[in-house]
Amino acid sequence: MSIQQSSKNQLLRNIVRWIDAEAGSTNSDPVEPHKINWFRCIPFLAVHVACLGVIWTGWSATALWFCLGFFWLRMFAVTAFYHRLFSHRSYKTNRTWQFVFAVLGNSSCQRGPLWWASHHRKHHKYSDQEKDLHSPVAHGFWFSHVGWFMSEAGFKTDYSVIKDLARYPELRFLNRFDILVPAIFAVLIYFLGEFIAHYWPESGTNGWQMLVWVFFVSTTLLFHATFTINSLGHVWGSRRFETKDRSRNNPWLTLLTLGEGWHNNHHRFAVSARQGFYWWEVDISYYILKFLSLLGIVSDLNPVPARILEEGQRNRVKAGDNSTEEKG
Repeated sequence: MSIQQSSKNQLLRNIVRWIDAEAGSTNSDPVEPHKINWFRCIPFLAVHVACLGVIWTGWSATALWFCLGFFWLRMFAVTAFYHRLFSHRSYKTNRTWQFVFAVLGNSSCQRGPLWWASHHRKHHKYSDQEKDLHSPVAHGFWFSHVGWFMSEAGFKTDYSVIKDLARYPELRFLNRFDILVPAIFAVLIYFLGEFIAHYWPESGTNGWQMLVWVFFVSTTLLFHATFTINSLGHVWGSRRFETKDRSRNNPWLTLLTLGEGWHNNHHRFAVSARQGFYWWEVDISYYILKFLSLLGIVSDLNPVPARILEEGQRNRVKAGDNSTEEKG
């Protein structure tokens, strides 16, 4: 096969992978695992570029409120569902709600639930080592923040670490066609804007404005807010527990991500449904999960063991200033 023909085949394969994430892919690492596949990343880059549409659509209070609402809804879906349910199985739910949660998480444009869980489980297994793709310690800020997401190795779903999830065909479908749910959400948001414009013209919005603000701007903000846990959560903050990695607690990242900033806590006991281990550590995702448990939607939220809580308290006492936490 000629070089030209090989290039054409690669181009075609990348186009197909925009729709079918697993087309022509394997679970083995490519020769250059950290190489950025720019063509494969065009949809991801296009979401960022589309934010410039605000120049033409303008803004309205309605669009801004929906933008923030959709941001926080999907942030909760990523933290509570993609992370705490699928990656760590830190609580239980039935199969119907599991699928609903997977759809909501998929709307974040952070690929499929199996992909997300597989990478996160490997992050914990190899935390801050070479095999941890989004470690700022091993790979620097840029690659840990967004480069890994765009790399050849970053596209892989390692099914060997998610056998418990891979047995659900509906989750495998969402994982394979991970662009489907975001596309449907984008269309629905456009028509919502048109509906509001028709029945509530004084709102000052329309379909295109809602699409730009509520989908593209909101999604871009969601990308980078989530990625801060990778790029900053291991370099900026304090350490209560002496874990094998450099994970840190950061209350600012906690507020941005609804509780994920208690990252050192999380690496000490990852299967807890709660990442703010103590009452003064705000964890909004956990509070919402607790409310959902009262409604019977979720159950068996894994608590933080007393021995872990006592260990954390002892560490605070040892420091003399109410903290052994090493400042980042």
